[in-house]
Amino acid sequence: MVYAIRIHETGGPEVMKWEEVEVAAPGAGEIRIRHTAVGLNYIDTYFRSGLYPSPSGMPLILGNEGAGEVVAAGEGVANLSVGDRVAYAGPIGSYAEERVIAADRVVKIPDGIDDKTAAAMMLKGMTAQYLLRQTFQVGPGTTLLFHAAAGGVGLIAGQWAAYLGATVIGTVGSDEKAELAKANGYAHVINYRTENFVERVAEITKGRGCDVVYDSVGKDTYPGSLDCLKPLGLWATFGQSSGPITDFNLGILSQKGSLFTTRPTLFSYIATPEALASTAGDLFDVVAKGIVKIQIHQEYKLQDAAQAHTDLQARKTSGTTVLLP
Repeated sequence: MVYAIRIHETGGPEVMKWEEVEVAAPGAGEIRIRHTAVGLNYIDTYFRSGLYPSPSGMPLILGNEGAGEVVAAGEGVANLSVGDRVAYAGPIGSYAEERVIAADRVVKIPDGIDDKTAAAMMLKGMTAQYLLRQTFQVGPGTTLLFHAAAGGVGLIAGQWAAYLGATVIGTVGSDEKAELAKANGYAHVINYRTENFVERVAEITKGRGCDVVYDSVGKDTYPGSLDCLKPLGLWATFGQSSGPITDFNLGILSQKGSLFTTRPTLFSYIATPEALASTAGDLFDVVAKGIVKIQIHQEYKLQDAAQAHTDLQARKTSGTTVLLP
């Protein structure tokens, strides 16, 4: 008997149901995983609310990140065996005690990294990797602004960017979260509830602006994020926790200094098995070396995922959250 969190319609956390589900035997090129930990991510709320469409109709099992043990392997799976510990970020369907997934969408968890840590960092950690190492090459001399600095991606990115030699500026929504960000690589932290982040960035950078702004907030930080950039700077908008940006006028980029913008997603950066292995390998390396520490600040039972969604959207969580089957 296997249970999962499913939705039959989009809406608030109340549409999430703990239900018994059928899990098929793995087909060719597939494995069956028994989850030991599942990651909670803001993107999960987008699928639940309908902001992002369901990739498979209804009912839909939520969740984009997990870790666990291989319990069965289908024909043609040569690189994984029953008993291997694996982790993944996508495709959707991780809010379940067990699931079937394509073998080339998972990576083996290295020795020295436990399952909770792996589940907590795959989506957020690989997001930080592509933002800092691929979308923009962060290094010594880079000045960057990262919104939601005390969030799961933000805490990883702050540590990693500081290690790369960047001047790291972050925004947060409380003094408590400001202290957390300062302890995780942020040289300057702005409480956007009490300070104007555009004015503070200008002060911190002595009017020069940032090379890159990483923005997962969306509506509430637009167009302020653009005003934090130096000419030819890059605005990487990779989420919309406050709501989507509508009626974006490309002309504003020229008006504010011939700026660049991109709307990246992790799944484009790990679309091939080779890209997945490279991105995950880079993440595993910095975690194993202690350069980036994954901090799990909240744990919920998987069956209580609706409460986790409620707390996440109420900004009651910080850092990383895991759901435990």
